Amino acid sequence: MGWKISFICLVILLILPRFIFGRPIINQEALEVVSDGVQDQKESTNLIYLKQKLVSADTCTEPYGFLPCTNTVLGNVFLVLVYSYLMFMVAKLMSCGSEVLLQILGPGLVGGLFLPVLSSLPDAAIILASGLSGSKETAQTQVSVGMGLLAGSTVMLLTLLWGSCLIVGKCDIENSVAIDRKDTKAFSLTGSGVSTDIWTRYGARIMIASTIPFLIVQLPQVLHSTSSSRTAILLSFVVSVSLLIVYSLYQVFQPWIQRRRLAFVKHKNLMSGLLEHLKSQVGGGRFLKDNGEPNTGVIQKVFERLDENSDGYITAKDLRALIIGMRLEETNMELDEAAEEIMLDFDKSHDSRIDIEEFVRGITRWLQKVKHSARKDEMSPLTPKLLNNFHQKTIEEQDMLLGCQSDETMGNMKNPGWNTLKAVLMLLLGTVIAAVFADPLVDAVDNFSTATSIPSFFVSFLILPFASSSEIVSGLIFASRKKIRTASLAYSEIYGSVTMSNMLSLSVFLGLVYIRGLTWNFSSEVLIILIVCTTMGLIASFRTTFPLWMSFVALALYPFSLLLIYILDYAVGLA
Repeated sequence: MGWKISFICLVILLILPRFIFGRPIINQEALEVVSDGVQDQKESTNLIYLKQKLVSADTCTEPYGFLPCTNTVLGNVFLVLVYSYLMFMVAKLMSCGSEVLLQILGPGLVGGLFLPVLSSLPDAAIILASGLSGSKETAQTQVSVGMGLLAGSTVMLLTLLWGSCLIVGKCDIENSVAIDRKDTKAFSLTGSGVSTDIWTRYGARIMIASTIPFLIVQLPQVLHSTSSSRTAILLSFVVSVSLLIVYSLYQVFQPWIQRRRLAFVKHKNLMSGLLEHLKSQVGGGRFLKDNGEPNTGVIQKVFERLDENSDGYITAKDLRALIIGMRLEETNMELDEAAEEIMLDFDKSHDSRIDIEEFVRGITRWLQKVKHSARKDEMSPLTPKLLNNFHQKTIEEQDMLLGCQSDETMGNMKNPGWNTLKAVLMLLLGTVIAAVFADPLVDAVDNFSTATSIPSFFVSFLILPFASSSEIVSGLIFASRKKIRTASLAYSEIYGSVTMSNMLSLSVFLGLVYIRGLTWNFSSEVLIILIVCTTMGLIASFRTTFPLWMSFVALALYPFSLLLIYILDYAVGLA
């Protein structure tokens, strides 16, 4: 159905030019011969001029020589809406193709590098078109369309979409975690919300780091040094491209990083679980003395209990017997795997058995890790909850890491060859449409701005982000499933899109400004991007659960951003 609508819009777009755009008769001599002696010539002239004003007072240039153009307000509104809808369909088309390709080829090079670049392609195409058009003076005027899109996309994703995902995906919060698919507290501002996994938190921190090029390019304005402006633009471009390469490599190797991190946390969970289990066997004894040092006597007594044969060694068989008494399901390990992990960590002589000295050193080393990981208020060895708190925190961390792998794993796709071809064709078609219609969209926005005297920045800030962002649909769909995993996907997509925009789209923008010798006068826009990215990034960097009231903070940032840009540009005159 969507393709039928797109086809109809494209047909209307190609047929309506002659209806929208007409070249009026402006030669006064031609009007003098059109008279039958009854009508007064002055009256006829007024009628023709009136019709001319309703249609167009000036001529315009048709994109590619056949696409429509107009200088009227309503005509440009129509063109902006049609072109924007086409760009939205491009974003949706490329999103669908990306998902299919990701299911077939998996993460890594495709999911980490190729697809994030494609998701930012519509924005990059519009920005590129805004700076390549016409003369240097024309490009300087139209490049504000690109900056409006860049700033508008960032603000829209981190305010309207961020807050909407929180409202749509809210679940009951219990013990500081949102419970999957449990939504019984209506609109409780503190009792309902969403939780995400730990990788989403890392994504927010990376997003903050991606704003570094904005800081660099603004240094000359801050220092009031216009002579070094081009140098700052070039340096910011180099840093932006470098960050893009580093981020792409991170995305490529992220599955490996996730596996290593998960293995580390599983080992910590096994360590804390074993210490908890051993603590229950020491009676009134404690592993730590009053001065915080390990209690060697108690540790040795534990060893003697585990040494069932009294031969001075603990074997893998003894470890398996010990582990059976633990709640092994919390460690997410099999019995043999857990025994092997402990043996590998304790058996430094590599003789497949643990003597009393190795056991004491191993337990001591684990206790030191517990102390270093504990909060300051838990550092006292007299605190009975030291091991228990460490154990609980480790379980929570493991659950967050496992959230993205828990349920909804992708099954094997049928006909992978055909689906791969279909996905590639969808991506190529989306790329071609984005490249063809980006320039006409920029022209339509610029013409609308001229006809209404509304700055083109605000037109592109308010309209274009909704046309080029496929994240709006997919983010709300993910959030509506009301699960930690899907909420994590929604917010990860938001942070990833902003990060890629801050690097890829900004790189294109900076390259255009530098190559064409344009003036950098976007201080207020950069300030808004920095404020929104930093505020929302910090909120998401240090917590994984967000109560419902935070959605209103995010939503309020959108009108605040518009108002602040207006004040800085037109009241303060910040350039």
